[in-house]
Amino acid sequence: MEKYNEAGRVLSEMTDNEFVPNEVVYNTLINGYCKMGDMKKALDVREDMLSKGLNPNAVTFNTLIKGFSYTNQMTEAEKLLEEMLSANITINAGSFTPVIHWLCKCSNMDHALRFVNEMLLRNLRPNDSLMTTLVIGLCKQGKHLEAVDFWFRLLEKRFFPNIVTSNALIHGLCESGNIVEAIKILKEMIKRGFCLDRITYNTLISWHCKEARFEEGLQLSEEMVKQGISPDTLTYTSLINGLCKKGKMDDAIMFLERCKVQGLTPDVYTYGVIIEGFCENNEIKKGKDLFNELISKNLEVNSFIYNTLIRAYSANGDITEAVRLFNEMKSKGIQPTSVSYSSIIHGYSNNGYFDDAKRLINEMRDEGLSPNVVCYTALISGYCKMGQMDKVVKILEEMSSYNIHPNKITYTVMIDGYCKLGQTEVAVKLLGEMEQKGVVPDVVTYNALADGFSKEGKIEEAFRLFKDMSRRGVDLDEITYTSLVHGCSLKSAVKEQE
Repeated sequence: MEKYNEAGRVLSEMTDNEFVPNEVVYNTLINGYCKMGDMKKALDVREDMLSKGLNPNAVTFNTLIKGFSYTNQMTEAEKLLEEMLSANITINAGSFTPVIHWLCKCSNMDHALRFVNEMLLRNLRPNDSLMTTLVIGLCKQGKHLEAVDFWFRLLEKRFFPNIVTSNALIHGLCESGNIVEAIKILKEMIKRGFCLDRITYNTLISWHCKEARFEEGLQLSEEMVKQGISPDTLTYTSLINGLCKKGKMDDAIMFLERCKVQGLTPDVYTYGVIIEGFCENNEIKKGKDLFNELISKNLEVNSFIYNTLIRAYSANGDITEAVRLFNEMKSKGIQPTSVSYSSIIHGYSNNGYFDDAKRLINEMRDEGLSPNVVCYTALISGYCKMGQMDKVVKILEEMSSYNIHPNKITYTVMIDGYCKLGQTEVAVKLLGEMEQKGVVPDVVTYNALADGFSKEGKIEEAFRLFKDMSRRGVDLDEITYTSLVHGCSLKSAVKEQE
């Protein structure tokens, strides 16, 4: 500090003795104050520089931006960067980088992308960290095509992105379901001789298998081996998941054994995927047997496995076993999740045990968990099945007090409940409210209302609803047509009786 104060005094003496300091002297002093984090004095020096008829140069601006970034005054750093661009002053990559990182952190991706484009125009290579940050930020905001365009522009400039950046892009594309672009990136990486890794392939294999596209996932795993990359436990878990999604449980077990033969150790998620597969394919007993096998071998089980079984037993009407597993889970020190609670709440509500369901909602809050729309929808569904719509209204009021908004399933369940009671007028109002709040109805929602109209013989209303479905691009399914036929038959029968 003393050193730069002394430098400041020397600067004053030079001025007093009519020696004009040059840019180097001023920039050295500005740099010193920036390193100390004293940006006020750094700016004072710049003002003094201007008063002497000296224009701040690229070094001045780059130093100040670095100083503002160091002191976390990013708004000021951004202003200086804009000033440099307007004045066409030479900017180095180090001045762009902290500002762009900050903009990405603030989710201001449009501004971040604009500055990156300025970098590329000046043939400045963003560093690896900045490339990855930008790609992740763009993908999080749903700007996947912009992220892809950025990646290819880097290639054009021969600023080759590293594997971390490329994997981040592939992951973002897979998450958004844009698999065509993800495969396009993979092919480009292979074509250009990029050094691929296991993460690249596992990301793509996992997505394909989650979407029940096992064959494509298997093909990628074979290509992975050709590239000299050995599949790991995650690869096999994804493939097993793909087989389970297609209901091929025998093949899933075969792949589990193949995983072991390869010297790999299946983990708790591998077994969890198989247990989930059995449960979703109506083979709960086999899922429970595998679960018991894990317990007998003292293998660790987690909330995912417990939740899978709890959900299956609740959906199957065996609330007693679901609750037993729920309590066992807690006794083993495994913290129940929102999924655990919502599954039990669903089971209780479906069986008419509403007091128990509401008790669990309160218990969730005591445990620091916030009951979500899924939990409340489970309770609403139970009341709708019992025709207790007055209780549904009270639940909606409670949801509103906690700022929890009904979703598409909530509205569909209520519309169905009112229609079953012959109150289609209320159901129509709910559909209007749903659309007004930006909740998009699907074919199930429309079918519930169509069924209500048909059973009441309101064929004109049903036809208007079908036209509305077509206008909105909702495809009519077998249930839609069945409701229409039933309504027409009912109206015809009534006319004959008259």
